[in-house]
Amino acid sequence: MFTGIIEAVGSIADIRMIGGDMRLYIRTGTLDLADVKLGDSIATNGVCLTAVELPGDGFIADVSRETLAHTRFESLQVGEAVNLEKAMRADTRFGGHIVTGHVDALGTVVERSDDARSVRLQVRMPASIQRYVATKGSITVDGVSLTVNALEGDSFLLNIVPHTAQETLIDSYTAGRQVHLEVDIIARYLERLMGAVHTDAPSDGDADGVTMALLANHGFMRR
Repeated sequence: MFTGIIEAVGSIADIRMIGGDMRLYIRTGTLDLADVKLGDSIATNGVCLTAVELPGDGFIADVSRETLAHTRFESLQVGEAVNLEKAMRADTRFGGHIVTGHVDALGTVVERSDDARSVRLQVRMPASIQRYVATKGSITVDGVSLTVNALEGDSFLLNIVPHTAQETLIDSYTAGRQVHLEVDIIARYLERLMGAVHTDAPSDGDADGVTMALLANHGFMRR
């Protein structure tokens, strides 16, 4: 589990294809590895990876074919920078939102523009995740917890404050860049609950659990 607050920017030190899978050697820069053990998770551009070796200046992780199929890792280059976050601890501040490190889709930066000292980004998302993205809701972009400012067709708009731009990869984004997207897990669970209600509810509509009426009565939906 992660929070989407990037702790350091690292770099790809080595890439090896082994038996159809990928093995990555990631130098972690300023990330403190003192409390990292073999088997621990580190989010790399929003992808949860397991440390299988700790050479001292970073970690080595295996990337499965499943992960390769749903991320842009196959296009990674040696020397490329990556966002890093260690798995959250129970006694730390929860500064972002609940992030699992499981990429839902690839998005594409459509436009970048300056807004005073901030950066505005327009990111196109595939149809498969559009129902989970809401104005003022949370979304993870390459591992960074961000707030959706607005929706425009198949795109969402972001405002990146100077600190976030400086401490992550986002300041290097230009139009055409592919990014990892993870939607808010609460939206997925809510959809699952609603689907279960509609599937299992008695024909007279008198069902226990989460219903549209229940959500409206408690202020989660506009009537």
